[in-house]
Amino acid sequence: MTGKKTQGDGASAPGNPVIRNRKARFNFHIEETLEAGIVLEGSEVKSLRDGRGNLDEAFARLQNGEVYLYNMHIGPYDQAGPAQHDPRRTRKLLVHRREIRRMLTRATVAGYTLVPLDVHWSRGNAKIELAVARGKREFDKREDIKRRDTERDTRREMSRRRSSR
Repeated sequence: MTGKKTQGDGASAPGNPVIRNRKARFNFHIEETLEAGIVLEGSEVKSLRDGRGNLDEAFARLQNGEVYLYNMHIGPYDQAGPAQHDPRRTRKLLVHRREIRRMLTRATVAGYTLVPLDVHWSRGNAKIELAVARGKREFDKREDIKRRDTERDTRREMSRRRSSR
């Protein structure tokens, strides 16, 4: 055995997210994205490798010149014993100063927020994709649903026409 992890072992291929915030792109207009590192404890790394994380209610906030991630849930790791981590603790994100300044100018505008899109592995390190986003209104969401349904119906009709030949 080489010790390499495969897709079935809980590892992700480069660029493939381990955890995805599926509602983020539906609820927000994504303006700009960036990749940031996450400061994690040992048991959190193991849990993330097992895919035990949730970004549904997570958000990032700039304070004192640093970026922090709130409400990201990383489930407990069974083999950690008494050295368990707090599943919803605030986690520091590792972002360059120039990126923080650029995000700060965009995110401080009313109506904009920092939304995590996914967590993935890059060269053995956990990374999070953050987006500067603006909340969608109800009619924008309805238009997205309508467009998605129309595309699905078109694909279905095209496949029927191909198969009937």
